[in-house]
Amino acid sequence: MAVYGGYETRPFRQETTAGMGAQLLLLALLWLAVGLGPVGWLTGSVFAVAMWAVLTLALRRSGTRSFGPANSVTLARATLAGGVTALVADSLGGRPPVTVLVALATAALILDAVDGQVARRTGTSSRLGARFDMEVDAFLILVLSLYVSFSLGPWVLAIGMMRYVFVAAAWVLPWMHGALPPSTARKTVAALQGIVLVAAGSELLPYAATFGIVSLALALLVWSFGRDIIWLWRTRDVQTVALTMVGGEKRETVTVGRSAA
Repeated sequence: MAVYGGYETRPFRQETTAGMGAQLLLLALLWLAVGLGPVGWLTGSVFAVAMWAVLTLALRRSGTRSFGPANSVTLARATLAGGVTALVADSLGGRPPVTVLVALATAALILDAVDGQVARRTGTSSRLGARFDMEVDAFLILVLSLYVSFSLGPWVLAIGMMRYVFVAAAWVLPWMHGALPPSTARKTVAALQGIVLVAAGSELLPYAATFGIVSLALALLVWSFGRDIIWLWRTRDVQTVALTMVGGEKRETVTVGRSAA
């Protein structure tokens, strides 16, 4: 095994394959515990294979030779998100096991505060790891917003779709590729989305209260995205796009500086 930042790490191929195996194991446990149906199995299996393929390709392109402890935590979060996805897909044919769904989503949200700490303490922070963490966050929020939309209405999907719309818009409007300054407010609003959606999905609150907190979360998200878009527009003339030499050719390297909020 390789040693990176004082910690032993295994080749990433072993880790990504283990991640796919863990996802399939979780699906089997859900089948035994709550009777996960064919739709859930199919959705969860597709998620497992897609995650393995995308992550393996991303690791190869980044030149990473080892996976690292922080990425292992994020992979565990992705596995939990895959379980939530399977349960939500299965709920299209009936009422899902709410307690199990909320437990998996809550565990994934708690681990979101762990992988960053692990990366900093082990000296294994990386651009790829940050992107991996961001994509898992965004996907989990999308799935949770879909689940909550079953009871509150399709407008809740705006919470999960907003980040993806932002990324799509950045391909059309180059000035939106600019890097955003650090913001505690942005991080707080982003974290709030998952908490609110899990609370809404738990069915513990009255309808009026659920509607109110989800509406507030969406309003804060609109404010957060709107503030960042305005900042990017105002600073568009001073934003620079880094150019790197790849294979003797100039290629633009752009990063959308916006996570889920």
